[in-house]
Amino acid sequence: MNELLRNYFFVRLALPKFALLLIFTLISLSGCERQLTQAADSEMNFKQIPLQFIAALGEPDANSGTGAENWAIWPIDPGPRGVRLGSYDRLQAAGGVAPAGWRFDASDWWLEENGLIMEPPDLPVAPGSYMVTGDREVTTVLTVFPPDPSGAKRWELADGATLYDVTHLGCRSARYSPMPGSEAESCSPANAPQEAFRVSPGADMPPVNGCQKQDYAVLFLVAIES
Repeated sequence: MNELLRNYFFVRLALPKFALLLIFTLISLSGCERQLTQAADSEMNFKQIPLQFIAALGEPDANSGTGAENWAIWPIDPGPRGVRLGSYDRLQAAGGVAPAGWRFDASDWWLEENGLIMEPPDLPVAPGSYMVTGDREVTTVLTVFPPDPSGAKRWELADGATLYDVTHLGCRSARYSPMPGSEAESCSPANAPQEAFRVSPGADMPPVNGCQKQDYAVLFLVAIES
């Protein structure tokens, strides 16, 4: 997803009903280049955190919904820790252990827009309030609610924002797993069409022979409720 983090500093929302959020962030990461200058209001107190990435599911035009129990988070930038598709044979030879130390799971693996196999994100996203942005026009608060008795988690965006508004279009991500009833080996990064990368901003990730695919929206997480 991202390969070089140059320079950033984060925001702190400290005053109820008065929180002019100015984020001057320059990130030049293969496929995820951005400069954020965004204002937002909040009645909560937020604290700055190192940049994180949320993998979210939902209709792009939705302002709220269920299913957040299936959302995930990369607490550190997975791009520089990724393995290129062309190096998959070396990953196999290393017993599935990437140079960065994470382990590849042939039954459940992630790919990003430049053709990098990524380490899996952490599941699930904990209940709480998060300041998120798509590096376009909107920075707002995402609330993930505690699970209901069935384990389902609701989510909601403030200020009438939609999931599309806070999706970073340049960062694409998808999760691949074998077709039902198939062996794990049938769904392999070796089958990925390398000519399909880099994926255009906003486009779906390419299918991979032998795999079922789930596309995820990528949200930049810049602050959390203190």
